[in-house]
Amino acid sequence: MASSSSSSSSSSATNKATSYWIPVADTASWYCAIVLLTLILVGSIRENNSIAAEEEPFRGSQFLSRPCDEIYVVGEGETLNTISDKCDDPFIVERNPHIHDPDDVFPGLVIKITPSKTRKLLR
Repeated sequence: MASSSSSSSSSSATNKATSYWIPVADTASWYCAIVLLTLILVGSIRENNSIAAEEEPFRGSQFLSRPCDEIYVVGEGETLNTISDKCDDPFIVERNPHIHDPDDVFPGLVIKITPSKTRKLLR
């Protein structure tokens, strides 16, 4: 009989210890979840800000050093002269037989660009 009473007293002590630690563990897990969620949100905000900073347009001399693609779409206010200067291709009209009038350039016109050899060496 003594062994059964000692085992019941030890199991009641285990139940008391378990009943004490369960709320502590629940509280700790909630705090960890809140901290983890906060870190994820802060990380995503920083990532969005860094992406926005990369999408800013080029300014000043950075714009002039930007290489042109082989296929170029004319933008608003551009002329063949400005495109030629920007892309270092003085023979745009000769390389684009679909341009009949060099003065009739409009936004959305697709042209082929072939930079001069000095520009290719700098890349």
